[in-house]
Amino acid sequence: MQPSDRDEIRDLLKRTAVALKQADVPFALCGGYAAWVRGAPEPDHDADFLVPAAEAERTAKVLADAGLQVTDPPEDWLTKVVQGGSFVDVLWRTCGHPVEQELIDRAEVMPVLSVHMPVLEATDILVTKLMTLDEHYCDLARLLPVARALREQVDWEQVAREVAANDFAVVFLELLHRLGVVERPAGIPPSGDPAGD
Repeated sequence: MQPSDRDEIRDLLKRTAVALKQADVPFALCGGYAAWVRGAPEPDHDADFLVPAAEAERTAKVLADAGLQVTDPPEDWLTKVVQGGSFVDVLWRTCGHPVEQELIDRAEVMPVLSVHMPVLEATDILVTKLMTLDEHYCDLARLLPVARALREQVDWEQVAREVAANDFAVVFLELLHRLGVVERPAGIPPSGDPAGD
């Protein structure tokens, strides 16, 4: 991302958060920028917010009323806020499931580019990122620096429990163990021993 692009996405991130705050829409910064706030490298793509599924329709109206350019993509689980060549995704479904208020409530209010806003917990960041892995998208290189940076903030046993049904995520946890990034979480058997015997 060019410096001008980074400035643009940062500005759009702040404007989106301020609009949601002023309208009292429950939300949380998630994805790469949430990880960045907690110490990971700054992402080279869009920013992402979560809102509860019940707030989806109101969220789109709030953002439009705030003067932001809102577009409806083909996907029926997000709204895009566009500025120049940058965009922010506001999602009400993640990993195929509606966003619950409980996930938003766990977020921690933190300063992000001079704006205080709820930021997803490190454990929830890792879970949501790992659960997107599948045979069509399995870029572990993007995940590794995030896991390294957040490792001391993450409840790895909770991550292991929540992603246990996703073989791609389980393999990533094994990779983290083999690289010495984290201890093998309980419930993840050694490689080559699926039963853990």
